[in-house]
Amino acid sequence: MSAGVPGGGGLRRRALALAMGAALAATGAAAAQSPRPAVSASTQPAPVAGGSASDTPAAAPPAPYRDRVIAPDRLAPLPPDEDAPQPGDDGLPRSLRVELSASRNERGDEAFDEHGVAVNGFWESADLGGFSLDAALFRSDRERRRGSNAFGGSATLWQRGLALDGDWRVDNGLGVLNTPAVPLLRTQPRFFLPTAPFVGASTDWTRGTTRWHAALGRAGLYTGARVAGFDPADGQVGALGGQWAWSPAWAGAVSALATEGRIVPDAQGEAILEPARTRALHATAAWQDARDRVQMNLLGSDSDLGRAEGAWIDASLRRGRHVHGLGLFRLDPGLRWGALPINNDVEGGYYRLGYQYGRWVWNLGVDRIASVSGAGFDGSYGTGFARRQASPTLGYGASLSLRRAPAWSHSAQLFADWRHARGQTRLQFDQADGGEATSWQLGLDHAFDLRAGARLSASAAYGELAQDTGDRTGTTTLALDGGRDFGDGLSIDGTVRWLSADGVLARRGLDLHLTANWRLAPHWTLASTLYQNRGSQRSPFVLDPLVTEVPFISVPRERAAFLTLRYEREAGRARGVLGGAPGAAAGTIRGSVFFDDNGDGVRAASEQPAANITVVLDGRYSVRTDGAGEFEFPRVATGAHRLTAQADNLPLPWAFDASAEREIEVRVRDAVRVDIGAVRPR
Repeated sequence: MSAGVPGGGGLRRRALALAMGAALAATGAAAAQSPRPAVSASTQPAPVAGGSASDTPAAAPPAPYRDRVIAPDRLAPLPPDEDAPQPGDDGLPRSLRVELSASRNERGDEAFDEHGVAVNGFWESADLGGFSLDAALFRSDRERRRGSNAFGGSATLWQRGLALDGDWRVDNGLGVLNTPAVPLLRTQPRFFLPTAPFVGASTDWTRGTTRWHAALGRAGLYTGARVAGFDPADGQVGALGGQWAWSPAWAGAVSALATEGRIVPDAQGEAILEPARTRALHATAAWQDARDRVQMNLLGSDSDLGRAEGAWIDASLRRGRHVHGLGLFRLDPGLRWGALPINNDVEGGYYRLGYQYGRWVWNLGVDRIASVSGAGFDGSYGTGFARRQASPTLGYGASLSLRRAPAWSHSAQLFADWRHARGQTRLQFDQADGGEATSWQLGLDHAFDLRAGARLSASAAYGELAQDTGDRTGTTTLALDGGRDFGDGLSIDGTVRWLSADGVLARRGLDLHLTANWRLAPHWTLASTLYQNRGSQRSPFVLDPLVTEVPFISVPRERAAFLTLRYEREAGRARGVLGGAPGAAAGTIRGSVFFDDNGDGVRAASEQPAANITVVLDGRYSVRTDGAGEFEFPRVATGAHRLTAQADNLPLPWAFDASAEREIEVRVRDAVRVDIGAVRPR
């Protein structure tokens, strides 16, 4: 549709329909005026033997063509024009989603009900950038929330892309947020400093390579079952930081974080905020050229555990097809950063060697870690990984991890994956010896290639755990993860995981997360969800050099049923879509964030979702993943877009690598699916 002629597309379609109708009418009239009965092959006169073509009677000439005009009252009505302006569609693009939900929940031995409302929206402004809203309010009769705490909720308003004089770009946040962090604080190859959740306000100013941020508010914790909430605490949270470039090769940053409260797990594995106070300062400087990068870090904290300091340096050197990574570190006992725990009471160094060329990818690593106080981990850790792409469809490899502290432990893995006409398949064998127990597992994962509107992955595994006492536990696991659209009115998504085991540590049951969406009418959808989790455990096949606790850590079982009524509305056809030009076509971006347990980048049915993770589109619009790890950006302009997942609410030691920032292409009326995996050190 032309930008200067409103409704031009509809007029052209009507003119084309009239022309086609007139042509068909004229053709029919011509055929009626000169009827030519069909003659079968058996009755058609055969040419006389020896005769010429002139002996055959000539066909009658066709009647002359005459235009026929159909009366307007006899024209069939045209189908509705999807691009025709609708009431209220003027103005800049915007969207709104409102959900009313009711749920019945069981967690451990506790049962409770929750009712709530959630509101999400995006809208573009002419001069103030783009806005995103994520708000929720719920009421729960859970034991710990009865009385004055029966109501809970959260609200977050983001303003992104505000342009100011001097080429400054400003992002502002109000409500439930995480403390901002400069890029040099987030790009840590060895030690990750988490952000702190709070309710308040933050601002982030960027101009080229210069960046400043500030935040202030009250500490708290995320709560809620179906509807996410936030419980403010009595303590305060404040953050201040900046990053700048001294030269094309040098950059520096300083960040300060003050928090009151420390997040720790309670007896049921849920997070609680205990009284504590932390004041911390982080300073870093980085040098980088075309091949090499070096970053130096200093961290100091003053908390109820006392004063502590830390320093570490990381370097990455590229030499031909090899990449060398090395570093040194020392972190005093009691070192703190915000409300979450970080590595402390360690000193040592590490070295990594990576190679990638042609069909081969391999890397080696070694760590030497000692306890500063003498009361913590003291030992060595080594890793090795290799993968060969034997053909365009077949790849195989192996990995090995060794730890000495002081007894030896190891974890080994063999795998092969191949693509074929029915999808992608991965066969994997794991074996581990943790000193007090040995274990092995054989698993098969398959992601099916299905037509648009359907997805399915399946996993099957069997493993055994043998303890030094002689007790054995065998476990069989079957899992399915997928979804399908049944036309425009019904879609089903879900994950089902079945466990059967025998032995001392046997866990049996069915884990599931099933959701059915039924489109009742334009803008209205009814969704029902069944959720059950029999509890989770830490994998025995992962050796972390800085985590030496018991390999199995259980959390309480959960069971819930949700019913949600959703209203969705998009408007603003003048520019039409998020990030779109006038009259631009649109598509949809859907996806999930998950814990990539095997590190292959493909979501297997056996891998868990990551909830409450912020995903940002083009640096302007943001959403949070739901309990199934799913997110959606409706009506996005066709063309290239950038999608980024933020690690603020990921549990340690999980983090995002470079794949958490994706460049994707949206096509007309297409739904692009993006699955983003969180990884952990290996």
